[in-house]
Amino acid sequence: MNGEGNIQLNGNLDKVFSSLLDPEVLKNCIMGCKELYKQETNVYVADLSVGVAAVKGKYDATIRLTDLEPPHSYKLIVHGEGAPGFVDAEAAIHLVSVDDENTELRYTYEAAVGGKVASIGQRMLGGVAKLIIKDFFKKIKRELDKVNIAD
Repeated sequence: MNGEGNIQLNGNLDKVFSSLLDPEVLKNCIMGCKELYKQETNVYVADLSVGVAAVKGKYDATIRLTDLEPPHSYKLIVHGEGAPGFVDAEAAIHLVSVDDENTELRYTYEAAVGGKVASIGQRMLGGVAKLIIKDFFKKIKRELDKVNIAD
């Protein structure tokens, strides 16, 4: 599965980039994230409980942030395992300044699944993947809006 998209966010490049690396923001934005721990620099361990269609279940996930080029881009690599199966995903995040107060976030992603969850078919999995990704970025936008209100 793969895809791409973009979203306009309130905040300058630096604010958006730092928010995307903030463990608390990540925890609040990853669907079903119950806990998120920093394991080492740019590596996090998460306990996820996803309640969407055939991927429903608990997962232990490792999230790695790589190829960081602050404040413009990075890669997000996720490996999760649980009773429903496993997921491996990689997203490339690119930030472009729109003006002093707004940033466009562009993303591409690839994901692969295995185990029981893979038996439901690529079409349904593609829809679920899009739902989870759009939910993540919608929550990122909400988090940045909260930060901007507080400023």
